[in-house]
Amino acid sequence: GALSMGLPFIYLPAGPMLRGNWRGQVLGSGSDAFKYWDERRAGRLSDQAWQEMEGGIARSHGTCMTMGTAATMMGIADAVGLTLPGASSILAADANHVRMSSECGRRIVQMVWDDLAPGRLLSRRHFENGIACAMAMGCSTNAIIHLIAMSRRAGHPVTLDDFDAASRRVPVIANIRPSGDRYLMEDFYYAGGLLALLRRIEGHLHGDVLTVNGRTLAENIAGAEVHDDDVIRPLSNPIYAEGALAVLRGNLAPDGVCIKPSACEPRLLKHTGRALVYEDYPALKKAVDDPDLDVTGDDVLVLRNAGPKGAGMPEWGMLPIPTKLLKQGVKDMLRLSDARMSGTSYGGCLLHCSPEAAIGGPLALVQTGDRITVDVPARTIHLEVSDDELARRRAAWVPPPRRYERGYGWMFSRHILQADQGCDFDFLETAFGAPVGEPDIF
Repeated sequence: GALSMGLPFIYLPAGPMLRGNWRGQVLGSGSDAFKYWDERRAGRLSDQAWQEMEGGIARSHGTCMTMGTAATMMGIADAVGLTLPGASSILAADANHVRMSSECGRRIVQMVWDDLAPGRLLSRRHFENGIACAMAMGCSTNAIIHLIAMSRRAGHPVTLDDFDAASRRVPVIANIRPSGDRYLMEDFYYAGGLLALLRRIEGHLHGDVLTVNGRTLAENIAGAEVHDDDVIRPLSNPIYAEGALAVLRGNLAPDGVCIKPSACEPRLLKHTGRALVYEDYPALKKAVDDPDLDVTGDDVLVLRNAGPKGAGMPEWGMLPIPTKLLKQGVKDMLRLSDARMSGTSYGGCLLHCSPEAAIGGPLALVQTGDRITVDVPARTIHLEVSDDELARRRAAWVPPPRRYERGYGWMFSRHILQADQGCDFDFLETAFGAPVGEPDIF
């Protein structure tokens, strides 16, 4: 709201929780829960062990301590200049978090006197800094939706192309799960936190932009040091040479589909497989638990009608691996949907497919048995079906029935934007108080 109304504001990050612990092993919320839940489904983890993990995976207040959506968005807010410098990395249970919170209260009062509102703080260059930071962190795929929506409300829109271009330039240097293999946000904080990471990618940032403390980004990160080169890698030794996200386009996703290549098996980055298509999540869930399901690890699971208009875009994108395959030792496969996924998720998940199936996007035309080709280095996704056949299917396609005739659901379905545009309401896009278009609902 402050972005739209032009009011001075400062973002107070909640802070990550402490590391999880189970039988001496470090646990990361979400990421390890998904991993060990699959082990339980495969029959390799007992109920007692699972209950012990539940008791040890969240040991304090705070957000997920992996590089999930919370840590991602706190870091982006810091890089954009909307937090006190380095505030995003402080653990929720650390005494420094209380001190930082108090300082936020003092600072916002001064910002009001200085009239330091978003119009003076935010530009396209600020949001480009946020994108570069996201790539270096190994960010959540949700960063795409949130940052696009923020930038459009602020009147300085960034696009999927900006994310993909940054991913070609900025490597992943934060060795934090799920992209990394060892560490969590507690380790990141001790290693120097976000300021140290930003100092390492300084060449990819606009250092002259103003931030909420009244200083430039370059001034804020000057002197920041990395205390552990394995947690925050040097640019010469990244954990993934390109950024955390990639945007693919093709006849199946004209407006884009995203993937987190740093968190999936390399064999899936160039792959062709048979589609197994499901109309909704209950049908998918029933199928993946079927021991006789006709499926192999080379297939592509497809879930549709889970986009913003179809289902409110829930976190269903990390489609479960069929139990049959888990028992065979398969830990990853390509999964395609118009849904999104938790930032703690991982694997070969193709998300945010746009346009979504519920409005007649090409995803609505896929049939079980079709072959889908994905080429992440080439940034392409292709449904191996002729144009004539797709035209025939489109002519036969029937839109889903309207779900709402009044109230919030009616307003939502009429005005929510697609994933590539940030899933915001079209009537809330602004240029610091100037609406892009008047709503037709009042």
